[in-house]
Amino acid sequence: MIAIVDYGAGNIFSVKNALDYLGLKSILTSDAEEIRNSDEIILPGVGAFPEAMKMLASSGLIDTIKTEAHKKPFLGICLGMQLLFEKGYEFEECSGLGLIPGSVKKMDNSKLIIPHMGWNKLEVLNECELTKELGQNPYVYFVHSYKAECDDSFIAAYCEYDGKIPSLVYDGKYVYGAQFHPEKSGNTGLGILRKFGGLVK
Repeated sequence: MIAIVDYGAGNIFSVKNALDYLGLKSILTSDAEEIRNSDEIILPGVGAFPEAMKMLASSGLIDTIKTEAHKKPFLGICLGMQLLFEKGYEFEECSGLGLIPGSVKKMDNSKLIIPHMGWNKLEVLNECELTKELGQNPYVYFVHSYKAECDDSFIAAYCEYDGKIPSLVYDGKYVYGAQFHPEKSGNTGLGILRKFGGLVK
């Protein structure tokens, strides 16, 4: 069972619909016990970093998430990926979950449109379980104005948008993050979710 964390800042229903389509059992939940009893966890997110962290704090789930992310496959999506890092700088400096070293800062680009919105091709930097079945043209769908800044060792895949944008990150054990929306990324995105759903040993 995959627990989709419902804390008020996530695009939860599109994720749930994608998992249902794939035949992967999931539950929308804000209950710590259900999260602890799940096999895997997905943390979606839309909106601003500080507000999302406030919502997580209000939900009382931060300690549960931090603990369980060291025990079972965990996937942060879009803002949910950004929350995995130590700090965010959207409007103000704000502590994140600290599951992956690094920070999240505004994309500063005078040449290209911000937000970065649309389809971009993933380029594999460090192979992980979620990169193994990307195929020849792994295009995925992005909507974001902030990007992760972290060591290359944590970047499984990136896209080029006048520079390298960390797009799929990985802590080397259980924690994954997708800056793009796999649930909106056609067969490539569904393949990533299917692969994530098969990580339970």
